[in-house]
Amino acid sequence: MAKKLFIPGPVEVAPEILQAMATPMIGHRMPEYASLHRGVKEKLKKLLFTDARVFLATSSAFGVMEGAVRNLVGKRCANFCNGAFSDKWHDVTRRCGKEADAVKVEWGQPITPELVDRTLATGKYDAFTMIHNETSTGVMSPLPEIAAVLRRYPDVVSIVDTVSSMSALKIPVDELGIDCCIFGVQKAFALPPGLAVFTASDKALERAKTIEGRGYYFDFLEFAAADEKDNTPSTPCISQIYAMDRQLDRIFAEGLERRWQRHREMADFVRNWVTGQGYGFLPEPPYRSLTLTCALNTKNTDLAALKKRLGERGYAFDDGYGKLKGKTFRIAHMGDMQVADLEEYLGVVTELSRAEK
Repeated sequence: MAKKLFIPGPVEVAPEILQAMATPMIGHRMPEYASLHRGVKEKLKKLLFTDARVFLATSSAFGVMEGAVRNLVGKRCANFCNGAFSDKWHDVTRRCGKEADAVKVEWGQPITPELVDRTLATGKYDAFTMIHNETSTGVMSPLPEIAAVLRRYPDVVSIVDTVSSMSALKIPVDELGIDCCIFGVQKAFALPPGLAVFTASDKALERAKTIEGRGYYFDFLEFAAADEKDNTPSTPCISQIYAMDRQLDRIFAEGLERRWQRHREMADFVRNWVTGQGYGFLPEPPYRSLTLTCALNTKNTDLAALKKRLGERGYAFDDGYGKLKGKTFRIAHMGDMQVADLEEYLGVVTELSRAEK
């Protein structure tokens, strides 16, 4: 039985998006593809509030996250870590043979501007990575305040993962001064997985020119050269790009302000439900994610059993990630989801929780 997804990704995909993926195939070196690519790129620039290069990569976001450190880390990288995926990014950086330090805080805590400032003030680093919205813990770090700190360190190239936040709130890439902004499409963007988007500032491209061993598949300079022809270095996932084109039209039809407001409304609805049910939260109020809620299992609910029963009713439930499994549970509220979907889902969760007693 197919399950309705309320997990942190992949999320539910609209039928018309799936239909767009069935568009007849074209050759990726044909003029028709260049036209599609150019249109998608211009719409993405509008969404990201950027005039920087915007590239499309056929991979998960972690492909580009690895590519970014290969292209942009010269001397040493500061990997800011506050959860499973930021920890993994540090591991990836080291596996790429780069000098790097993991600047760690406890899971559930944000990366703070003060921590970034103290770290970069050492002068040891020429690159910085952070995950804006850490999905393992439901923490959204204060990106605008961190970006203000980064502007004081012009020799540091900033690499920011917005995988589960992009399109759910305003992230003005140029205004913030992000050199490389990365996101996948299977979370707040509400597309099937398999496509990643990333930006590259002039500073990032100049840095890449100085780096040996960039590889080929994610070589930023290869992407820049292909971009001149509205194309990609290697064969792109054309069906996905048809879907992205359609989804961007849907996002702008809804209106960016309305989309951002809907995500705030969904977050408030879920948080109120968590409080009303007597559960706690892993993150503190200022740092709770707008796209997923990580609740503390303060009632010692048998989350594995609840997950099984919800599956039998046709709903996918997440009972915590990694070392937080069973101690927390995560509820996604992003993408094309509506408050009515959450009312339906949480109504069933409440019913089954009561039945357990």
